[in-house]
Amino acid sequence: MRSAKVAAGLLVLVLAGCGVGDPPSSQEPPDRQDAARETTSSQAATFPVEIEHKYGTTVVEEKPERIVTLGLSDQDVVLALGVRPVGAIDWFKERPYGLWPWTKDLWGDQPPEIVGERDDYNFEKILNLKPDLILAQYSGMSEQQYVELSKIAKTVGQPKGFDDYGAPWQDMARLAAKAMGMSAALDEKIAALDEKFAAIRDEHPEWKGRSVAVVDPYEPGKLVAFQETDPKAAFLEELGFEVPEEINEAARDSKDNNAVELSSERFDMIDRDLLVVLTFDPAAVRQALDANPVWQGLAAVKDGRVLYVPYSEPAIGAALSFNTVISIPYAIDQFVPLLEKS
Repeated sequence: MRSAKVAAGLLVLVLAGCGVGDPPSSQEPPDRQDAARETTSSQAATFPVEIEHKYGTTVVEEKPERIVTLGLSDQDVVLALGVRPVGAIDWFKERPYGLWPWTKDLWGDQPPEIVGERDDYNFEKILNLKPDLILAQYSGMSEQQYVELSKIAKTVGQPKGFDDYGAPWQDMARLAAKAMGMSAALDEKIAALDEKFAAIRDEHPEWKGRSVAVVDPYEPGKLVAFQETDPKAAFLEELGFEVPEEINEAARDSKDNNAVELSSERFDMIDRDLLVVLTFDPAAVRQALDANPVWQGLAAVKDGRVLYVPYSEPAIGAALSFNTVISIPYAIDQFVPLLEKS
């Protein structure tokens, strides 16, 4: 069985064939991307640039033009900076170039070549794309893969000092932006999101310090609870909530390190001030959970402090799972109103 992160956290994003909502109004269409590039070009770094990452230091001598992204969500920051990757990874058949409402228009009529699935890369396809930069931040890229990829093009691995899939989104995005020579442009976007989160926290002081458990009931009688480093839980903490240390420690001690599997007899661990349930079918999952006597006995369930959130239609759970510079605005617009009503 794969780790909880892959088997549950990633598997839940199998949205092939599912529709999603319209792109957020703040998303720029493809015909404005040239203007965006002109705006950000004045903020570009002087090359060469040195990027420190998990597997060493990569020196990028000149501004890259053909970028391949191998992290599950790495394409988002590249698109946010006005560049379309020529190659990208398929995250359980989710068609990164056409499915998500926060990126769909940015791809326009230039979809990327799919060069692998999760951490299984097709080196021949990558080589044929003739990239001048390969990014693998939100990934489990091994050192051997890094060595082989570095023979093809300049390669930037995961942020140093963090477990795979455990770095803050800002750290991952900054590595990509630095390699692209666009750190200043990214910093502006991060600052804008920091201000937006701060404004929401100011509007909702009642959320500060409230405990939250973010879970995915991936099979009957079992669920996974995500620790604070997981993108979904990290988003809730940006709003002021706190993931209990009991969940964090259990996840760190698990085989996955980012989430912990819980059977019914340990559902007490998720009985918190707020319980967020991520699922494809909220109605069906709620019916199934309500049939579980242990679930029914949780104080959060009795008091109505459970929020069921869909992964798709609308793609709220997917946006929380990506937690990138361009999925976060969509997640805020869609998720915060649900919280306010709960």
